[in-house]
Amino acid sequence: MTRSAGGDRQAQLRTIGEVMPRLVRLIHAYKTATTGQSRDRAAHVLLFPLVRLGPLRQSALADLVHADPSTISRHVAMLVEHGLVRRIADETDGRASRLVVTDAGHATLAQLRAEREGHLAQITADWDDADLATFTALFGRLVDGMAALLPDDAALADDPPLPDDAVPSDPEEAR
Repeated sequence: MTRSAGGDRQAQLRTIGEVMPRLVRLIHAYKTATTGQSRDRAAHVLLFPLVRLGPLRQSALADLVHADPSTISRHVAMLVEHGLVRRIADETDGRASRLVVTDAGHATLAQLRAEREGHLAQITADWDDADLATFTALFGRLVDGMAALLPDDAALADDPPLPDDAVPSDPEEAR
């Protein structure tokens, strides 16, 4: 890995640090403008980790998404009520339950994923394939690095990686 001179590197880190809050604000504004901030939408986002990581206890889901347990409880109740998630007995503790995504939940997740990918396709429409591949690889590295810095965050740090054919292992391969 080649590192730039100290001053250039510091300037680049400063720029990233200044752009990240703007990115968070834009993501929030974009979601509000395109989908609204409905309670259902906030609950539907919980389908992503449930599908990716499999059946989870509600408390584990709250920890995973760094949300208040009472908020997750309301969202899970809505998901169960709409038939998107069901509760099953925990094999290790019959008193507890795990959350499992239903077929309707998988369909809803597919719709959310298609909407998300459609927005990203619009945003990156004028990017060439090499730029998109490079950004995908580097953005994944950034997110992984952020997750690794979080205390007690083994579940996020252990997210399954993207398929090998999704991004090049070396960003230079994309050029």
